[in-house]
Amino acid sequence: MQIHLNKGYNNKKPPKVFATLPVLSELENISVIIKDIENQNYPDWTLLVCVNQPDEWWLRPDKKHICNENAETIAWLNQKGDSRIQVIDRSSPDLGWKGKKHGVGWARKTAMDLASNLAGPLDVILSLDADTRYPSGYFSEVVYQLHLFPEATGLAAPYYHLLTGNDLADRCILRYEIYMRNYSLNMLKINNPYCFSAIGSGMACTAKIYRRLGGLTPKLSGEDFYFIQKLRKSGNVIIHCETVIHPAARFSDRVYFGTGPAMIKGRDGKWESYPIYSQDSFKKIEQTFMNFSDLFLKNFPVPMQEFIDQMGNDDDFWTTLRNNSTSEDAFIKACTLRLDGLRILQFLKYDNMNYFESDEKKLEQFFKSGLFADDEIAGLQDFSNFSNCSVAELDAIRNLMFKKERSLQKEIQLS
Repeated sequence: MQIHLNKGYNNKKPPKVFATLPVLSELENISVIIKDIENQNYPDWTLLVCVNQPDEWWLRPDKKHICNENAETIAWLNQKGDSRIQVIDRSSPDLGWKGKKHGVGWARKTAMDLASNLAGPLDVILSLDADTRYPSGYFSEVVYQLHLFPEATGLAAPYYHLLTGNDLADRCILRYEIYMRNYSLNMLKINNPYCFSAIGSGMACTAKIYRRLGGLTPKLSGEDFYFIQKLRKSGNVIIHCETVIHPAARFSDRVYFGTGPAMIKGRDGKWESYPIYSQDSFKKIEQTFMNFSDLFLKNFPVPMQEFIDQMGNDDDFWTTLRNNSTSEDAFIKACTLRLDGLRILQFLKYDNMNYFESDEKKLEQFFKSGLFADDEIAGLQDFSNFSNCSVAELDAIRNLMFKKERSLQKEIQLS
C-alpha cells in the first residue's frame, strides 16, 4: 500500500487526509481507534474528534455517566499532546447540543464541516466511527482510489463485521448482514445507480466535492445514507477498494436505526424491519428503470406504478418530469433522481406485502436466481429456519454473499 502515496501525482504533494470522528460514550473504544489511525501508513493526516451529547444530560441522573465518560474521553485525548488530533468539545457543560440540533448527524457534520474549512480542494475528508477497525492501509487506499477515479464524487468502503464470540450477538449481526448484502447484491445484479451500502464509518470525498454539495445534512440517524445518496446524485460513487473496514457488532441504542438498533430488535426476534426482499420486487425496479427512455415519449404503467402513484404528487409523475426536461437524457436523469435510494427502499417495503414466503424461502430463491454458480452454493447447509442455523452456518451464508459482492463491485467499477 505504501506505493500509493505518490503514485500518479507527478511529484506533486499527495492530498492531506482529514479524518472525522463523532464520539459519544466511547471511552472503551477511543484508544483502539486512535491506535488504528496512528498505525496508518499514510503520514499526512489530521483527526477531528467531535465529543458530543445534549447539554441537558448534565442535569439528568440517568445520563450523567455518559457526560462523565465523555469528559474522560476529552481528557484522554488532550493528554496525548498530539497536534494532529483536534478535539471539538460539544460535551462539556454549556457546550453540548441544545434543542433539536443533536445526535450523531450533527456531530458528524460538525467535524466534517471543520475539515472542509481546513482542507484544500483536493484534500480528502474521511468519515470514521469509534467502534470500527481500520487496516493500516485504509487512508492510502482511499486516497489512491479517489485519485484513480478523479470524476467520482466519493467513496463507499466495503465492510465486514467481525464476530464477537458471543453466540447471541454473532447470530444477530450475521442475520442483519445477510439482510444488508441481499439488498446490495440484488441492486448490483440489476446494475441500479444506487447499488451501494451506506456505512457512516466508511464514507469519503474530497473537500471540493463536500463544499460543492453543501456538506452533510444532519439527521438524528441515517445521515450516512443521505450523504452517500447526495454524492451519487451528483456523480459516480466508488464502491470498490482493496481494504475492508470492520464495524463493531454490538447492541446499541445511541442511534435510532442502523446496526445497533437492528441487533436489539433481532435479539427480541423482531426482524420485520429487515426482511429478505423478493426477487420479483427487484425485477420490478429493474424493468421500471429500463422504461425511462420510452416514458419520455408517452405515459404507460410500469411495474412500480402503484407505488409511484401513492408518492403524493398532485400531477402525473411522468408528465411532470417530462414537461420539466429539455431532452431525453435530462428526463432519464430526472427519473433517476426522483426514484432514488430512499424511494427504492420504500418501494421494497411496500411491495414486500405482496409476498408471503418466509425470509428463508426468499433467500433460497435468491441463491438460485442465477447470480451464483451451482458449485458456489453447493456447500451451504439447509437454512429453512434461521433460528435453527448455527453461527457457523450463518457465517458461511454471509461469507458467500460478501465474496460475491466484492466481485461484483470490482466488476462494475472497472466497466
